[in-house]
Amino acid sequence: MTNHAEQLGRARTAAEFAAVIALLDIDLNDALRCRAELAEAEDRAVFGDGDLAAARAVLDDCNDHIALLEKTIYAAGKRRAEVALSEARADIAALGDEIKARAATLGERWRSVQRLVEQLRQELFEADALARTIATANGLFDAAGVTELKANLTTTRRAAMAGPRAAAPARLSRPALQADRLLLSFLSPGGALDPRPALGAPVDSVKSKFIPAVTSFGERG
Repeated sequence: MTNHAEQLGRARTAAEFAAVIALLDIDLNDALRCRAELAEAEDRAVFGDGDLAAARAVLDDCNDHIALLEKTIYAAGKRRAEVALSEARADIAALGDEIKARAATLGERWRSVQRLVEQLRQELFEADALARTIATANGLFDAAGVTELKANLTTTRRAAMAGPRAAAPARLSRPALQADRLLLSFLSPGGALDPRPALGAPVDSVKSKFIPAVTSFGERG
């Protein structure tokens, strides 16, 4: 018990208090078994088998020891709960600091996203202007009968966008997944910048009246 009292005095964390309480519980169980044996010895002394006064004195000492153990365990348990609460609050405070730092990093990421999106828009605007200029020139080449001078806008675009793709993380929120699919649609064949031929589109150099002569990012029909 003296050793346990010293351990309790040195305990600072909830885990350390729990370890000492476990040892005190072992002592308490031993004392309870001892009390049962002493109670039997007292019963035998009542019927003349042994010194009744001595048996009762030893039993009283055992009861006192049990009461002290129970009181110590209760106090240690209360102290452990207080320390655990304090540790939980410290953990929450530390988590708050971590989340605050992560939020600042998130803000930096979103600012980077905003900058890159605006850069992407500017590149798209300039690419669209170039595509319309080339499509107009392709129409003139068709009219002049020099089709070998035409530039294939679809081939040019697909070749430029055929680079490696970044792998999406295993866990991605639904909004981020939708945004990623939208971004990939700019790069993939059949995507936003490379639509499939619509109904009425020209087949085998046969023109249709149902599609415009020039489309953005496309060739003259």
